[in-house]
Amino acid sequence: MVTYTVNLFTTLDGFGTGSVAYWGKDGPELREWHARTFFGGASQTLVFGANTYRMMAHYAAQLAEDANFRSLSAARKIVISRTLEEPLTWANSMLIAENALDAVPRLKAEAPTPLYSHGSISMNRALLAAGLVDRLEVMVFPIITGASGENPILASLPDIDLKLVESRLFDGRVQQLVYLPTAR
Repeated sequence: MVTYTVNLFTTLDGFGTGSVAYWGKDGPELREWHARTFFGGASQTLVFGANTYRMMAHYAAQLAEDANFRSLSAARKIVISRTLEEPLTWANSMLIAENALDAVPRLKAEAPTPLYSHGSISMNRALLAAGLVDRLEVMVFPIITGASGENPILASLPDIDLKLVESRLFDGRVQQLVYLPTAR
């Protein structure tokens, strides 16, 4: 059985969506790590919900000459959605038209490589609540967006214990916290 890892970006006050990529707080270390683990993760299968798939497919089409997006387009991608329909336009994307709570346990049992999901906040929030996330990577950006913040990443979750197994600081300001979650 493979692991299911969720990678979420958040402000200090817990919001997952901003008007500018990385809330304008990225730097070379963070970009290099993201290029290696997300864009260049050949030893994993990417899992997206419908909204993240649409956004990333749009960027991939616009930035087709960018090395990161060429690599991402070549990667194996699974899209879990009951709203999208075949055929998916982004190369190497397979649609699973069912509920993520049903699909992910089967994928974990059958997938040849670990499953890695970036974003897809509402889908991954449900999977976290159901105890189906094996590893939670949270990137905390040094900004509070109380007035403009959107999409709280951990809203309405049950109590979940987190065991910190790794932490890292990128560019002297962005904190990565890696947890093993256990539902209470």
